[in-house]
Amino acid sequence: MRDGGGRAVSIIAFIGSVFSPWYAWSGRRDPENHVCLNVATYGPGGRFAMTDRGRDALRQTSQSMTIGPSSLRWQDGQLEVLIDERGAPPMFGRLRGRITVTPSAVTQVELPLTPDGAHVWRPFAPTCRIAVDLDAPGWRWQGHGYFDANFGTRALEEDFDSWTWGRFPTGTGSNCFYDAIRRDGSTLAAAVRFDADGAACAVEPPPPARLRRSLWQVARQTRADPGHAPRQVQNMLDAPFYSRSMVTTRLDGVETTGVHEALDLRRFRSPLLKPMLALRVPRRARWSFDPGR
Repeated sequence: MRDGGGRAVSIIAFIGSVFSPWYAWSGRRDPENHVCLNVATYGPGGRFAMTDRGRDALRQTSQSMTIGPSSLRWQDGQLEVLIDERGAPPMFGRLRGRITVTPSAVTQVELPLTPDGAHVWRPFAPTCRIAVDLDAPGWRWQGHGYFDANFGTRALEEDFDSWTWGRFPTGTGSNCFYDAIRRDGSTLAAAVRFDADGAACAVEPPPPARLRRSLWQVARQTRADPGHAPRQVQNMLDAPFYSRSMVTTRLDGVETTGVHEALDLRRFRSPLLKPMLALRVPRRARWSFDPGR
């Protein structure tokens, strides 16, 4: 998120593109044949890119990942993301440039989201500075952000009905909240406080607080001090099963604005949704790193 608000960016690197209809239709047997760098920019001139690519587009080392024309590289304590993607309809156009993520610290925290550990949240760096430099007017700025990952051995919709997640900066770190309803009826209600050095402390979650439903009527809630009503300050991504937005809440008496996500896996399980997603997630099975081919 840009300092002062108004613009934001989201980048997700997938090996096994969990929200890709092509990966679902393949039976999810070969994750390396469905790789993707999902890039979304929010604010004036924002774009969305999510191309499902085949295994020939993937290269990995211990410090880097390349997915077709884009790449991520860990170097000197920073994550550098080089982007060269094409926007999905209806906002066509190229998404090109560089984003640098500088963590205040890297954590060792892993949070199992199911009792058997089939799904794990790994908050590598909940508190970061970001520098955005994209080839578009107004898209050179700095702000605060985070760097995390989710790992799983089963499809999300097999184990969850819904979840909400939020990351809110503090003066000395970040607060993260993970709430989920599993398909077996059990629930997850996790609250973790991170300081600037990456030290993590599980805390008692503040009371749940409702947010207005998204434009697609996805149910949403976050956490807030008793009696406080959090509010959305910027819509970021709105899909039939998914919402991402900037939300302002109050925690320990201090107002803070962070990123909030809500995911409805009951809707995502619907087979009617996959053809809709295919319009936003094109499949490009072939790729060559040899410019002569």
